[in-house]
Amino acid sequence: MLTTILKNILRFIVLILVQIIVIRNIELGRFINPFLYVLFIIALPFETPKWLLILSGFVLGITIDMFYDTMGLHAAAGVFMAYIRPSILKLFSPREGYEFGTQPTIQYLGVPWFISYSGILIILHHLVLFYLEVFRFSEFFYTLLRVFLSSVFTLLFVVLTQYLFQNKKDAE
Repeated sequence: MLTTILKNILRFIVLILVQIIVIRNIELGRFINPFLYVLFIIALPFETPKWLLILSGFVLGITIDMFYDTMGLHAAAGVFMAYIRPSILKLFSPREGYEFGTQPTIQYLGVPWFISYSGILIILHHLVLFYLEVFRFSEFFYTLLRVFLSSVFTLLFVVLTQYLFQNKKDAE
């Protein structure tokens, strides 16, 4: 239990640092803005209480907002993603349910499940984030293209991160 908490705190710090130090400074064009920090909410254990998910989404988002100077946009998108996560997990739940103490990872439930689950959460996060940022219908399709391309690149980064940092015992 304590190791899971410490591991998640470390993941929180590392993902924020990678987002603000590395990814923020990579120029991929004006349509592509990957946000790897969403992996924190995606990878929390299945039994995480909803109140803790929402609080984590807010703290994560507001921390990113402080560095991106976006006045609560990431906090709103993070809270929405955390709020909708239990419903998405229920949608993709296996018949036997999820094993207690596990996390939603590629190693545990496989590539198709993980891409479906995380892809939906990432798209929803990006929809909220980018449409709140623009906040007008005149740029609807431009913003939709931004959501799509940013979601694809974020999902690629998330999957790559899953493979790079998988536990050796989980891979066996």
